Amino acid sequence: MATSADEPGKAARKSDSQKAKQKRENQDEAELLTVPDGWKEPAFSKEDNPRGLLEESSFATLFPKYREAYLKECWPLVQKALNEHHVKATLDLIEGSMTVCTTKKTFDPYIIVRARDLIKLLARSVSFEQAVRILQDDVACDIIKIGSLVRNKERFVKRRQRLIGPKGSTLKALELLTNCYVMVQGNTVSAIGPFSGLKEVRKVVLDTMKNIHPIYNIKTLMIKRELAKDSELRTQSWERFLPQFKHKNVNKRREPKKKSVKKEYTPFPPPQPESQIDKELASGEYFLKAKQKKRQKMEAIKAKQAEALTKRQEERNKAFIPPKEKPAVKPKEAPAETKIDVAAIKEKVKKAKGKKLGALTAEEVKLKMEADEKKQKRKK
Repeated sequence: MATSADEPGKAARKSDSQKAKQKRENQDEAELLTVPDGWKEPAFSKEDNPRGLLEESSFATLFPKYREAYLKECWPLVQKALNEHHVKATLDLIEGSMTVCTTKKTFDPYIIVRARDLIKLLARSVSFEQAVRILQDDVACDIIKIGSLVRNKERFVKRRQRLIGPKGSTLKALELLTNCYVMVQGNTVSAIGPFSGLKEVRKVVLDTMKNIHPIYNIKTLMIKRELAKDSELRTQSWERFLPQFKHKNVNKRREPKKKSVKKEYTPFPPPQPESQIDKELASGEYFLKAKQKKRQKMEAIKAKQAEALTKRQEERNKAFIPPKEKPAVKPKEAPAETKIDVAAIKEKVKKAKGKKLGALTAEEVKLKMEADEKKQKRKK
C-alpha cells in the first residue's frame, strides 16, 4: 500500500517529465522550421513514379500574329526541351495556338503545368532561352495583368514606362535585387525566378500601377538584402530599419471663393418670416387710407429724386473748382563767399574789345620784329 507521503513525490516527477517532453517538442519544431543553407529538394525521377500517369492531359494557348515568325524558328528547340520530359508539343499556325500534352512515357505529374507555363511565356514575348528555365524545379513564373488596373490610357502608358525606367534601368535594378527575369509587354508583366523574388516583383508592379514610384520599393529591397547578410538580424524584426514613405497629395483641390459656413445645429425651427401685412402693422401703414398711402409714396419718390439731383449737380460743379496752387518759394540769397567780382570782369571785357580777333600781344610783336631783322642780316 502506497502511503500519502509518496503521492506529492509522484506528482512532482510527472510534472518534470511533462516539462521535459514539451521542451523536446519545442526543439523538434524549431529544428523543422529552420532550413539549412544550401539545401535543395531532391529531383523527381522515374523511380518515384515507375508506372507513369493514368490519363493524358493537355493545355493550349493562343499567341499574337507578330510572334509567329519567332515561334517558327525556335519551335524545334521547344520540342527538344519538352521531349526530354516526355511531353508532346504542337504548333498550329492556321489557328495561331500552341498545345502541350502528356504521353504514355511521362512520369512527372507536374511537368505538364510547367509546359503550360512555358508556352504562355513564349506567347508573352519572352525569349526561349529564358522561358525554358521554367522546366527546372527551383524556378517559377508569374504573369501579372496590368491592363485593367488603370482606366486612363495615357496614365497607364506613363506608369508602365516608369516601371521600365530610362533605358530600362529601373527594370534592371529590380531584376538584380529579386534574382528574377522581368519582361514588360503590352498589358502584362512576365517574371521568371524563385518564389520569394516573384512575390517582390508582383508587389512592385502593382504599387507602380497605383501611382507609387518603384524607387521606394527598390530602396526597401536594397536594405532588406543587406540585413539578410547579417546572421544576428535574420531572426529579428526589420521594421525599424526600413524607410517609411508617406503619400503626398501634390494636386490640392482648389478652394472655392465663397465658402459656405455650416450653422450650428439647433433642434428648434427658425422663426417664421414676417409677411407684408405684419410689416405694415408694425409701422402703422396698415391703418392709413389709400390717399394717405399714395401721398407717402409720392413724397418718398420726390425725396429720392432730390438726392439724385444734388449728387449730379455736385459732380458737374467739380469741373469749375480751381485746383490748389503751390506756395511761391522765395529765391535764396547767395552767400558772401560765392559773390562775383563785377569790376574785374568789366576790365577784362574792355581789354578784349581793344584787341582784334587773332591779334598778337605787344611782347609777341617785338619778338617777331627781332626775328625778321636777324633773317635780313643773314641774307646780306
